[in-house]
Amino acid sequence: MTYRVFIIEDDMKIAELLKKKLEQYGYAVQYALQFRHIATECKTYDPHIILLDINLPYYDGFYWCRQIRMQSSVPIIFLSARSGEMDQVMAIENGGDDYLTKPIQLDLLLAKVKGIIRRTYGEYAYGANEEKEQRYVLGWQTEEMTASTGEVQVYGLKLLLERNELHWKGHSASLTQNEMLLAAALIKEHGLVVSRDALLEALWDDVSFVDDNTLTVNVTRLRKKLDDLGLPKVIETIRGSGYKLVIAEQRS
Repeated sequence: MTYRVFIIEDDMKIAELLKKKLEQYGYAVQYALQFRHIATECKTYDPHIILLDINLPYYDGFYWCRQIRMQSSVPIIFLSARSGEMDQVMAIENGGDDYLTKPIQLDLLLAKVKGIIRRTYGEYAYGANEEKEQRYVLGWQTEEMTASTGEVQVYGLKLLLERNELHWKGHSASLTQNEMLLAAALIKEHGLVVSRDALLEALWDDVSFVDDNTLTVNVTRLRKKLDDLGLPKVIETIRGSGYKLVIAEQRS
């Protein structure tokens, strides 16, 4: 399968460089040309992954990330000359999955693209090699986890892996790729503490390039979506350890 990459970068020299490098490794690549209509171009091309600059004509990358998130959960890697922590936090808060600073290390970019594609569509994707399993956690019998059919669930909270959607009592919420990976990890270990390191490794191949605050931002976003579904405070912070998802049996 040939994976499609969409580059949103107004510096054509950089865009061409990235396109050439990615095509050398077998990716199909297109870059944005109509910077007033990026979301439309993106929808038409239907990429598997997006590389998104922050400083763009008309509207910045944060704006376009929000617009894309309204129609897709496609993984988005921000590319920017801005190296400040707040810019990276804003990128994640606005729906990004990762962040690379310029000048771009092409080998690192390729590694991140490959890693995200493996986790989203390839052999590391949830449900790729899993079979039905029954979980017993802290004396509670959770509902059947049917990852092989594209979903995991516990006490009525259902995560559709292929659609990146959470469902609860007739309501649904769309998730970014990282939110989906977080939700899947927490649901599958329902009632148990999942360490910050384990969650970081579930989201990123090389955690040495990830600011710990990035995980906090992603957890905050997932909490907000669970809250909107009617499940407030179900993700507990275990200080010094990690996070735990607890849904009381009576809520189902």
